[in-house]
Amino acid sequence: MPRLIIDGQEIEVPKGITVLQACEMLGAEIPRFCFHERLSIAGNCRMCLVEQVGLSKLQPSCALSVDDLRPGNDGSPVKIRTNSRKVREARQGVMQFLLINHPLDCPICDQGGECDLQDQAMAYGVEKSRFHENKRAVEDRDIGPLVKTIMTRCIHCTRCIRFMTEVAGVAELGAIGRGEDMEIVTYLEQGMTSELQGNVIDLCPVGALTSRPYAFKARPWELSRTESIDVMDAVGSNIRVDTRGREVMRVLPRLNEGVNEEWISDKTRFSWDGLRLQRLDRPYIRKDGKLFSASWQDAFAAIACCAERTFANRIGAIAGDMASAEEMFAFKDLMVRLGVKSIDCRQDGTSLHPDLGRSTYLFNPTIEGIRHADSLLLIGTNPRLEASILNTRIRKRFLEGGFPIAVAGGVPDSSADLTYDYKYLGSNASLLEDIASGSHEFCCVLEASSHPMIMVGQGALRRPDGRALLVLAAQIAQRFGALSASWNGFSVLHTAASRVAGLDLGLVPYEGGHDVPSMVNAARKGALDLLFLLSADELDMSSLGAAFVVYIGSHGDAGASRADVILPGAAYTEKSGIYVNTEGRVQLAHRAIFPPGEAREDWSILRALSTVLGQTLPYDCLESLQEAMYASAPHLSEFDQIRSESARQVEALAALPVSELDSAPLGSAISDFYLSNPIARASAVMADLSFREKSRREAAGQSDA
Repeated sequence: MPRLIIDGQEIEVPKGITVLQACEMLGAEIPRFCFHERLSIAGNCRMCLVEQVGLSKLQPSCALSVDDLRPGNDGSPVKIRTNSRKVREARQGVMQFLLINHPLDCPICDQGGECDLQDQAMAYGVEKSRFHENKRAVEDRDIGPLVKTIMTRCIHCTRCIRFMTEVAGVAELGAIGRGEDMEIVTYLEQGMTSELQGNVIDLCPVGALTSRPYAFKARPWELSRTESIDVMDAVGSNIRVDTRGREVMRVLPRLNEGVNEEWISDKTRFSWDGLRLQRLDRPYIRKDGKLFSASWQDAFAAIACCAERTFANRIGAIAGDMASAEEMFAFKDLMVRLGVKSIDCRQDGTSLHPDLGRSTYLFNPTIEGIRHADSLLLIGTNPRLEASILNTRIRKRFLEGGFPIAVAGGVPDSSADLTYDYKYLGSNASLLEDIASGSHEFCCVLEASSHPMIMVGQGALRRPDGRALLVLAAQIAQRFGALSASWNGFSVLHTAASRVAGLDLGLVPYEGGHDVPSMVNAARKGALDLLFLLSADELDMSSLGAAFVVYIGSHGDAGASRADVILPGAAYTEKSGIYVNTEGRVQLAHRAIFPPGEAREDWSILRALSTVLGQTLPYDCLESLQEAMYASAPHLSEFDQIRSESARQVEALAALPVSELDSAPLGSAISDFYLSNPIARASAVMADLSFREKSRREAAGQSDA
């Protein structure tokens, strides 16, 4: 390992790192604008200059690898100085150059208070500038409804270009011109379309790219910060919710190397306006086909009246996709006490079941473990839409090379852009039988892999033949060595934030009970009289017949439109709770604000309702509820941990018989990335993005024709 002497201290560093990173290992602060740990080296801001003893010229530490340093003739380590007079003067000079054309608009800049240029100008700048010429002015570019441009501030660090090209995989930003005339623009003067474009706002060090929906809304020092977990998909991205008073002002990413690194999707970042729109803030009761506001007592009484005259076998309970583990546990507990057997958390009808073993419904390689895979088969999934942050991991592994990817359904055709190259096998479910039998041409690739990965999406599992497709996927994993003591490549990609926790807690029908499709069918035929919906909105509400529907949720979406009684619940930013992501990682979300009006946390609604129904739940605070839940599922108390599950469960799944396959093509679980849940559908920003995306696709289709 290379050895260096940095500011008089000797250190041994790993091979391949930069001098900048080596200096930071000793605690030396190195200013930078263009350098970012997750992007390629640009070396164009020159703020990170250091002095290498023996050389007259200062060196850019971000672009200098420790492997390129040669020890002295006597074998002595290279000496680096990070704070010598020569270095300080050089940094002051660089800062003056950067500020030659930068406008003095800090009072109106949304980056004010959290701007790298502000901070470094204070630390490394000088009191007066030697330059008095007129500043340049650059025309602002319209690059879409999310990112606001003030390009006069741009210092050409190119972080945004490198992110869009390397991480997002959509090369929509580039540089034109040279020197002072250089500008960052979108190609062909079009807006950005990537579902990760909002991350360039965090990357921009000077406020040239800021959040358009957040513009002029608040200053950083006005906001309260709360650590939470994203529920827009099943990845479980770590986020920070910034609030002022009782309103969410913005959502930002938090660093978690094992989950989202430091990125979040645009749906996570910009759907915060949907948290205050179309909210349910008081109970409602439907009379003569119309909803009227009511008191909690009247709403509970209406439910109790219906429950008293309804047999337990004619009652159903469905948990939605954004429910926390605590409220699902209380929901199940109440239903069991009422004798209800028709309980289900799989509102899309997926074929996963806890009786098959936890390993059969988890993303077993883990998100971080994608880097160990050497081939990938996608079945009925479009990870770019269903889990855009996880898709960046696939692209990252693809860029390393030696990672062939094949797609079986999930995307409409071979032209779909997943941000990486892949072989399109078709959308016919029968091709999985060919792969499982070893007769398909892609089998050669899987056989040559030591760590193959089989990823199954909800687009395959929610079909009527979903169980058969799940078994076939397990057979493929077993046949090609994806199941071993050191590697479990069988991966289920969920789209619902609550699904894994719901399966862990056993929210599936008891013997003799109905699953979601059967409940909907029974309600349509008049065989189901009472249906409880816990934030469940992704159902065909028109098929529920004359059933009495009780909806507990936060937004006036499909469930509330059909409900006979509405009990206003809390959104994910308004309650503390546990979520388990697609890989089985247990994470805790904290409450950032309180629910509006008379709305309450969902578990407390269930606790109050249980008393009225004569089956009082034995916990009256969140802590006691969690203790009861931990007793039922101990692994839910292991925060930020992933419990390893045996691959033998997948092997047992592979031994099950395969029923007849449906002839319908394999599709994706998500058709519109921006409108996939009640919060997103309430968001004006997401509605605009959805409209723009549909218009773009229609225009592209017409041009192709």
